[in-house]
Amino acid sequence: MQSRIKNMIYAALLIAISIIIPLYFGFLKVIIGPFTATIASHVPLFIAMLISPPVAIAVGFGSAIGFFITSPLVIAARALMHTVVGGVGAYLVKKKVPFKYVILITAPIHGALEAIAVIPFGFTVFKVLVVVGVGSVIHHCVDGVISMALAKALSKGSVLNLDGKKENVA
Repeated sequence: MQSRIKNMIYAALLIAISIIIPLYFGFLKVIIGPFTATIASHVPLFIAMLISPPVAIAVGFGSAIGFFITSPLVIAARALMHTVVGGVGAYLVKKKVPFKYVILITAPIHGALEAIAVIPFGFTVFKVLVVVGVGSVIHHCVDGVISMALAKALSKGSVLNLDGKKENVA
């Protein structure tokens, strides 16, 4: 029971951070329409992957809400893909795949899903595949490096007990 409550608290905190990042850290945004990258916006999602699949999926939805509030619908649609990326990543962590490999495995999935998400908005093939698809993979990897450093610091400092998943961080 305590673990479920703890996970709900982690999810709530990470969702709050997912909403705050696009609201207050717009100065970290890189825009190459229709692609935008708010640096560190994936960090709450990636940390959530280390907790559990339901937490990661919930944080993915929270991320979409944050971008729905602050951004055009096309960006919110891309952010909604974080639910799938978070679920897949958390499942891999649960299967004891090291976190750095989870980041690498989910990067092309993330890029492909975000590219698919912008197709209904009528962008050119180049913008869908290269600008959004490749751009999302690069953004994913940048935020992955930040997340790995943060996860390592949180687990070393005993701020966040990753429920025995410490070995998956590095």
